[in-house]
Amino acid sequence: MSLLVWVMMGIAIWHFAVWVPDRFHGGIVGALLAAVVGAVVVGLIAGGFAIPGEHDTHLVQALIAVPGAVLGLGASYLWGMRAGDPEGPRL
Repeated sequence: MSLLVWVMMGIAIWHFAVWVPDRFHGGIVGALLAAVVGAVVVGLIAGGFAIPGEHDTHLVQALIAVPGAVLGLGASYLWGMRAGDPEGPRL
């Protein structure tokens, strides 16, 4: 059940990506995947590489996923900025 919470929290944080210029690696879909993967990876690390069951899922599980989603989005953004656009910025 915690895996579902981590994925949903990654999607929720991803919605804030509309407030920054679209320079994510893979565009907005790449940002979605980066946020979800980041949230799940940090959730797994925090859970000791085990997925807590239904009775062990609390509000803390949702809060654990926030830094992972932000780190995933940040990594995707930096990767996209570094790759750059050979045609220049789009206005």
